[in-house]
Amino acid sequence: MAADGASSAAGVGSGELADVESLQRLASASGDDEHDFFRNTLVEYGWARDVAGLSPATLQRIMYPVIEICDYFDCVPWRLTQQQFDQYFAGPGKRSHATIRKKTVQIDNYYRFLEHRYAGELLRAFGVGVESPVDPFNRPRHRGDFALRIPPTRRAMTAFFADWRDALPRSRKYHVSARDYTMAKIAYLSGVRASELCAVKIGDIHWEAGQWGRFVVVGKGARGSGPRERQAFLFEEGRELLWWYLEQVRGEFCDDPTDAGAPLWPSERLPTAVAALNLAVAPAIQPSTFRRNLKAASHHHLNGPVRELYPHLLRHACATHNYQRGMPLWDVQKMLGHEWASTTVGYLASAGADPERSVIESTQRAVRRLSTEN
Repeated sequence: MAADGASSAAGVGSGELADVESLQRLASASGDDEHDFFRNTLVEYGWARDVAGLSPATLQRIMYPVIEICDYFDCVPWRLTQQQFDQYFAGPGKRSHATIRKKTVQIDNYYRFLEHRYAGELLRAFGVGVESPVDPFNRPRHRGDFALRIPPTRRAMTAFFADWRDALPRSRKYHVSARDYTMAKIAYLSGVRASELCAVKIGDIHWEAGQWGRFVVVGKGARGSGPRERQAFLFEEGRELLWWYLEQVRGEFCDDPTDAGAPLWPSERLPTAVAALNLAVAPAIQPSTFRRNLKAASHHHLNGPVRELYPHLLRHACATHNYQRGMPLWDVQKMLGHEWASTTVGYLASAGADPERSVIESTQRAVRRLSTEN
């Protein structure tokens, strides 16, 4: 009995001592400790998503909304309230619906990570629970992309590129203008994305592949697969144009055009650190630069109801015009690198069913049939 009593007393004493230690640790926790803990969770979250297969650029994007709103209120995530979340995205953080929805999903995913891995530790160390500020009342709904992208007609695109090519000799920097022209036309002929096109290296071109040659691009990933390589098509016109560019234009840039690892579309500007090394390398042009140059060229050379071009509209124009010329839907899907045919159909909105044309054709068939019977 005495031994049992001593054991019980020792157990009670140990429990009380543990409670006292927890309270002391909770009382000594400071704001700096919380911010240090927050930074550690961000690092751990980045590692976890890296293991899951996300690219470095994606890792930066998924953590930025959490840092953005916490910096605005100067707090750590577990101190952020739903009222503060609503106040920020209804006020200073208000952006387009798609942007807010994307940021909301990224913030909610981070809170799921916190709850799964650190809920108990946060409660013991700081006396707070983990609760996401995203709830059914402020969670944006996915509305879909209902914007109708109408590309220029095939005739307008032909005139656009012809006028741009005629203006090349009068440009201030011929090799830069010729690079932009070639990029735009290759994007239109092959249907590749701006990010895919800018990342192409000289060694990615396979002149012997297929009928007219192909080039390898690193496309989008899906379901955590990471970027996926695929072959893009040059066709006859693209082969001749790219051959002209490599022979007449590419050597005008500051790097070595015979290096297979050199970018196909180099930037005219070298970073200071790279220039100081005196190496025969040049960075690739950025998609934002390509978009800006294409937009400026469309203002000068494009006529018709569509007055402005951007790379994704070239992709829509490629799909639409090839489909109108009789290319099967499956081949258009393969050319664009789509996994699902339904995605490709969305690119053909302006080339879809034409009720007016169907009425005219049916009327003509009826007239021919009646004239034959008579």
